[in-house]
Amino acid sequence: MSVSSPRPLWTAAAWLLSLSLSWTAACSAADGPKADGPKAEGAKAAETAQPWVVYEGTEGLPGSGKRVVLISGDEEYRSEEALPQLGKILAERHGFRCTVLFAIDPKTGEISPETSDNIPGLEALADADLMIIATRFRNLPDAQMEKIVQYIEAGRPVVGMRTATHAFNIPADRRFARYSWNYKGDDYRDGFGRQVLGETWISHHGRHKFESTRGIIAPGAEDHPIVRGIGEAKIWGTTDVYGVRLPLPQDSKPLVLGQVLSGMQPDSPPLAGEKNTPMMPIAWTKTYRDGRVFCTTMGAATDLLSEGVRRMLVAGVYWASGLEEQIQADMNVDLVGDFEPTEYGFGAYKKGLRPADFGR
Repeated sequence: MSVSSPRPLWTAAAWLLSLSLSWTAACSAADGPKADGPKAEGAKAAETAQPWVVYEGTEGLPGSGKRVVLISGDEEYRSEEALPQLGKILAERHGFRCTVLFAIDPKTGEISPETSDNIPGLEALADADLMIIATRFRNLPDAQMEKIVQYIEAGRPVVGMRTATHAFNIPADRRFARYSWNYKGDDYRDGFGRQVLGETWISHHGRHKFESTRGIIAPGAEDHPIVRGIGEAKIWGTTDVYGVRLPLPQDSKPLVLGQVLSGMQPDSPPLAGEKNTPMMPIAWTKTYRDGRVFCTTMGAATDLLSEGVRRMLVAGVYWASGLEEQIQADMNVDLVGDFEPTEYGFGAYKKGLRPADFGR
């Protein structure tokens, strides 16, 4: 009998196996994208996949059992690329279960950083152990914003990246207006950025796209666990130093200062003049309602190409999660999979992507 003419029993078995696999795939799609699942393809996958991605943590590592929610949504610095990579590192290398959320165009189901009023999946914050936020000027519906407010006002740990200092832009007549970056009421001046993270949007201290940033350990912070294993000049990124008001408020403790460089290479010399006297903090810790907060004004997707930036971010997650004793100077912060981040800039995001495209 030829291969082209299988026996009837084999035909039936193959049909049953195909039916079983189809049912399994349908169930998996209905549950949302998995860390090791296939990428969504075509309209059918878009209808079934959830608008977020989950990376299950490797068992037996320090972060095992802890849930991290990473919230992307900015028009410029490609948080929709940075946070999936950070989530993969935290999950695969350190055991955290990571859920990455995105700004989603509700009409297409595609990732749309320019959609400022929709980040589905914030319900995941209800049982999260840590929130990582990298949004910019979001004006979310009350039902979505309420999930973030409930989380932070409970005094739970937060990590803020780059534009999170100006995470929200909420009109004055809205319920959660006080969390806006430019809120001027004395009860919550300068909103989420200043009150929770330590600063709101102030300025580009370094010249945008011309003067890159080298991280210098702040005097007195050399023994802090977040900078453990990070030597001088190991932190570098093409993003410029943000301006902040000195001193930072409340119990803020600068860890890394941003040395403004005269060019866009890691070995560019420091810029001469007042921009580096004094240097602005680019990473610090503080507390909010007794919850630990780590903030860095670095964090564009391109910044994650720097091992020092990744090491600082991962250590910041450990510290905010209460795992500072587990921070090792040589812990693995290698990139996971292919990572070729898009250069930052307005309108430069990759069109047509869906959350499932960031599955492992």
